[in-house]
Amino acid sequence: MIDISTLNIKELHELYINKETTVNEVVSLYMGNIIKNNEKINAYLEIFSDVADYVKLAQEKIDNGTATFLTGVPIAIKDNMLFMGHIASAGSKMLENYVAPYTSPVIQELLNQGAIILGRTNMDEFAMGSSTESSSFGNTLNPLDITRVPGGSSGGSAAAVSMYGALVSLGSDTGGSIRQPAAYCGLVGLKPTYGTVSRYGLIAMASSFDQIGPLAKNIDDAEILYNALSIPDSMDQTLVPIIKRNEYKKEFKKIIGIPRDFIKDGVDPEIMDAFNKTVSGLKDMGYEIVDIKLPLTPLSLAVYYVIQPAEVSSNLGRFDGLRFGFHPDDANLNLNDYYEKVRTGGFGLEVRRRCILGAFILSHGYYDAYYNKAIALQKAIKNEFINAFKDVDIIMLPTAPGLPFKFGEKSDSPLAMYLEDLFTAPGNIAGIPGITVPVRYNKDSLPVGVQAYASHFNEEHLFTIGRDIENLNNKNNE
Repeated sequence: MIDISTLNIKELHELYINKETTVNEVVSLYMGNIIKNNEKINAYLEIFSDVADYVKLAQEKIDNGTATFLTGVPIAIKDNMLFMGHIASAGSKMLENYVAPYTSPVIQELLNQGAIILGRTNMDEFAMGSSTESSSFGNTLNPLDITRVPGGSSGGSAAAVSMYGALVSLGSDTGGSIRQPAAYCGLVGLKPTYGTVSRYGLIAMASSFDQIGPLAKNIDDAEILYNALSIPDSMDQTLVPIIKRNEYKKEFKKIIGIPRDFIKDGVDPEIMDAFNKTVSGLKDMGYEIVDIKLPLTPLSLAVYYVIQPAEVSSNLGRFDGLRFGFHPDDANLNLNDYYEKVRTGGFGLEVRRRCILGAFILSHGYYDAYYNKAIALQKAIKNEFINAFKDVDIIMLPTAPGLPFKFGEKSDSPLAMYLEDLFTAPGNIAGIPGITVPVRYNKDSLPVGVQAYASHFNEEHLFTIGRDIENLNNKNNE
């Protein structure tokens, strides 16, 4: 019997190649877990009805010798990624019945390689949130402690893997929405460099920050999924050509920078303890640890919450009930009342809050005072990281300042919720890759994530240090 709690992609591939199992048997195991757990956890909004068709195609690839590592791998996708013929609601009543008219290149590549896309996962509405509490379709629970949130906005994708309802999953990360839920659910989560994975067919939140990436149980699985997705796509003009990415490659000298001034206040003691133990363990493994100064980086969260709502206001302006979205039944409304009913009926509170804030930021008289200053600061923060990476290979931070919190604990305080992005937002502001790796020095404790940043297009540095952190963590938990 296959133990899906410890299964990884390479092991599954070997089982398929050696004819020790079939795709149907493996998918059935995951489906059984979904049936058992999803009614309570609410990780999936929908299990796709055409899974059997893709199981057959994957088995054919295995039988005829054309299988890749992803062939027959059960994958969950976030509800904001277009898969032709399937609903993509972005966790919102506004798009509750929206059926994708085409398949995004990221999803198409998974299909080309024979992956089995099981279904779409719950998320904060239009990816706005850090707990999956803003979904229009109910909360997703954390499989490790159902009284606590799984993080957000990719909470459903994290919970699906954590409850063994998928081997790996895809999320999107705008200000930490892959890394933070991965940390809360005890997973590896990667935000690639902006411009490495196509955003075409991803329902936009903030276009200059959004990036698709993997959530997995280990570094190897995250790397395999990332390598499959970081391919050229002519439909996304923000993608950086591979030949250009190679110009940024650096030698890995095992030098870690710690911005201690940034993390000295407001971090849960248990997280700080796990972080310090990890850094100490890496030092014992031969890494050089140096203190660095990033004086502008603590402003990243403020910059993010100016630029992001501005882009939200622009991107969500199309959902007016005429071209897209929720349609009120009352045909006698005047235009203003019609718009009001569309927006209040289709958008939840957090989405409306950010749309209003974004419209204010972009309004005449405030554009220069807020938006232009934030753009200037963004460039300065990006340059600060570029300069820091001249001397170090990795910058390490906690993934989140606190442990997974209980439902309702922060939902009435938007500012408290926004602070969950304190250590993840800088990566999106600078466009650099970041990864979170789970560290548990007490097997009975809540999961803790340690985060590593690398310079642009040097994801392989993250995979290297990620494996070392995994080995360190395994040693400490023996």
